[in-house]
Order: sequence, then structure tokens, then C-alpha cells
Amino acid sequence: MGLQLRKSVKQQLPHTPAKGEGAFRFDRLEVAGSLGDLGTLLPLAIGLIVLNGLSATNVFVMAGLFYIVAGTVFRVPIAVQPMKAIATYAIGVGLQPIEITSAGLWMGGILLFLGVTGLIAWIGRLTPKSVIRGLQLGLGILLMTKGIGCIINPDGNLAVHTIGPVPTGLLIGLVGLGLAVVLLNNKKVPAAVAIVGLGITSGMLFGTPIDASGFNPGIYLPTPLPYGMPTWQTLIHVIPLVVLPQVPLTIGNAIISNTNLTTQYFPNIGNRMTNQRSAISQGLANVASFLFGGMPMCHGAGGLAAHYRFGARTAGSNLIIGGLFLVLSLTLGETLVAVFRIIPMAILGVLLTLAGLQLSVMIEDIRERGELVVVIAMLGITLTLNLAVAFAAGFVIAYVLKHRRARA
Repeated sequence: MGLQLRKSVKQQLPHTPAKGEGAFRFDRLEVAGSLGDLGTLLPLAIGLIVLNGLSATNVFVMAGLFYIVAGTVFRVPIAVQPMKAIATYAIGVGLQPIEITSAGLWMGGILLFLGVTGLIAWIGRLTPKSVIRGLQLGLGILLMTKGIGCIINPDGNLAVHTIGPVPTGLLIGLVGLGLAVVLLNNKKVPAAVAIVGLGITSGMLFGTPIDASGFNPGIYLPTPLPYGMPTWQTLIHVIPLVVLPQVPLTIGNAIISNTNLTTQYFPNIGNRMTNQRSAISQGLANVASFLFGGMPMCHGAGGLAAHYRFGARTAGSNLIIGGLFLVLSLTLGETLVAVFRIIPMAILGVLLTLAGLQLSVMIEDIRERGELVVVIAMLGITLTLNLAVAFAAGFVIAYVLKHRRARA
């Protein structure tokens, strides 16, 4: 599968611009591509809703709007993901909704400052290619690790735990991976649609039955400041906990790496996505998300890789997934979570694994030994510590090696 994916990616690099750049298409490939990043978005979003108490309506309305606005502005597929450092820590320690949205407000302000002042463009120019590739490889491996974990670990939402001697989740995941290999480059039956279809079918067959009486379709609108206004104590409290760890991760992955990947996939129109515009886009989205009780969000490079891997070539994919989130959240409200939980974790794991592979093979243009040292060192640091530390360390290693070559 890796060799097939690598060959596919090589065919999709800058010398073969994506057909229809800047347009809006709504064919089956765009539908498939729009579903490609569910493996990253849904687990974290559902965790923040179920475990931390965020409003499902507010979370998915804001995510849907961000998808639609970003796609309309940049005219290419754009990912919308939870900010991972904030979301992971919040779920792990049980932060309150007001603490989570306060962290989003901080990130919105910081990103707007970096974008409006142009400082993010300066940071982007100073960032070596090897550091970008190191981030992409590290994130790709993390996504694959998380995806494989989702496939092999028990899924509490499944009512049927084993089929014979094989865990049900593992069997569903293996079938999903096999389906992905068979349909990897199939234009008539997009892999993501087939995989999500397998997930819905297997969830209905083997999952916990949904209590239909709990659904109350209607019109559910997001409320402004649903968790109240944060106190100064709350605003200060979240800075060392989640804001400081998130800043370098967002700069490295969601801005610099994402912008680089966008211009690689879409060379004719990808220049609409600059580091400065990306920072401003995410800054405005997070300020709005704070005001309406959504989760902190970003444009993750892994999400872009996932959308592209499964067929997204125009911003039509953004309108499809954004519109889906809006319709479901506005009509189902808080019961929307039960709908998404039909999809087994193993299927989300398949999507994550393939997105990780797509992102990891981007290092194929690294040729020099010194650049490879930076990439491998960053991978080790990412797996040992985190992406933010790897980003900072990669900078140092790259410039030390550059200085040594200059003196030689």
C-alpha cells in the first residue's frame, strides 16, 4: 500500500497541477475528499462535547462555517481541525468549557497579531524546507500510530465485541484497509465514500442500537457566549497549560507546513494561501469560535493531506462537508453526536492511517544528507516529546548544519 500511495503522490506533485483549480466541483470525488479528515476531526470534537461539555450545536456550526468560508476565500480544499494540543490536554484533564474557549480566544489573538503585523511571513521565510518536511513526517507517523491504535484497540461503541476469535473492531479495520488498497486510485468508486459507507453499515450491524426516541429534530441555533465570559483568572490560568504548547505547533504545522503543502498540491492557485493569510484566517475563526462556544480550530497539514488523498481537488469539498455539518447540527442539535458515533473507531482509524501515509511520503524531495539528518532528528523528538519541541529543535539543527557547511 505504501508503494502504491507513494506512486500516486508522485503523480500529484507540482508538475501535474490539479484540474479545475479555483473552481467549485461537486462530483463523487469531491464528496469522497470532503470525508477524508473525519478520522481526525470527529474523535477530538466528540471528546470535547461528551467529556468536557462543549455544545454539539455550537461546535459543528462553527466548524461548518469555517469550512465554507475558508474554501470560498482560498478556492482550494482547506482542512478544519481541532487544535490538537488544546483538545488533547482538555480531554485528558477535564478542562471546563470556558477554559477551552478562553484558550481559543488567546490563539485567535496571537494568530491575528502574527498575521496582521507580517511576523508570520518572516518566520515562514526563515524556516528551512527540511524543518517543514520534518514536521510533515512527524505528524504523518503520529497520525498512522493513532489510526492503527483505533483499529486494534477495543471500541466501546460496538455491541458485538468479537466475531469468532477476532475482535470486531480489528476485523472492520482490516476490511477497511483492504478496501482502501483496492480502491486507492479508483475514480468511479472513491475510497473514502466506500470506507465511510462500510463504517455506517458495520456500525448499524454491530454497534450499540440508537434510541430513536431521543431524537427531536427541529431548528437549533448556536447561542453567543454559552459558557459565559471568562474571568481574568481563567484567562491567565490557560496560558501555561495549553496556549504556550499550542503556539509553536500551530505556527509549524497549521500555518507554515500547511501553506507549503497547499502550494505543492495547487501550484496555480495555491499562492492565495500565504502564511500571513492563513494566520489571519485561523485568528478570525478562533475569535468567532470563542464568541459562539465552538472549539479552537486550525488548518492542519494532515487534514489537507487527507482531503487530497481521497479526491478533493476544489473548494467544492469544503462546501460539501461544511454544509453537512451545518444541516445536521442545526436540525439535530445535541443529538448529532449519537449520529457520528455510529461510525466505528476502526473506520476513523483507517482514514487516519491513510492520511498519515499521504503526509509522510512528502519527504521524498529531501536529497542532501544534512537535510535528512534534520528530518530524522525531528521525527525522533516528535515521537519522544511533541511536535512543538521538534519544530524548535529542527530550526536549531538546520541552522547549525548550515553554519558548519558555510565554514567548511
